[in-house]
Amino acid sequence: MAERSGIFAGEDPFALARAWLTEAEAREPNDPNAIALATVDASGLPNVRMVLLKEIEADAFVFYTNYGSAKAQELDSAGQAAFVLHWKSLRRQIRVRGEISREDGPQADAYYNSRSLQSRIGAWASEQSQPLDSRASLMAKVAKIGLEKGLSPERPPFWGGYRLRPVEMEFWADGDFRLHDRFRWVRAKDEKTWKINRLNP
Repeated sequence: MAERSGIFAGEDPFALARAWLTEAEAREPNDPNAIALATVDASGLPNVRMVLLKEIEADAFVFYTNYGSAKAQELDSAGQAAFVLHWKSLRRQIRVRGEISREDGPQADAYYNSRSLQSRIGAWASEQSQPLDSRASLMAKVAKIGLEKGLSPERPPFWGGYRLRPVEMEFWADGDFRLHDRFRWVRAKDEKTWKINRLNP
């Protein structure tokens, strides 16, 4: 096993990810939980976009979206994805690759209900990734749905979460003269034990 100390110490990569994110929350000016989420379409062409990571669980990462969106269709089709968390203020990043499953139950309901009312109505109004005539038409739809749904809209059936359970994670920290520190954690799909290697920069 690779020798690790300092910011890389610990035997639980999810605890390590949470610790790094906590540090970033104190230093990053905007959205320290933003991930660049990569998927592939049916032809194998990659797609990447920024998404907000909402939870680091005991063995997975959770984010939310519209199930009709391009990203959701690609997640459902491929069943796997990758993302990177990058913090310029810390000069660190975490890369993650793994298997995808939906979070479509009480946990998704709880997160949806924690959002502002405007965001909950917006989730109903937006046909994410579909062509839009104008912003004015979107805002008119938001107003109409707001009147229909009231102050306690339920979670839309087409909106919910995804859980990425990693098979690979890499923790990277900037080093002098571009001699960066990199540690890769790898496990088989159904295993809990990680193999850890230090990588060349």
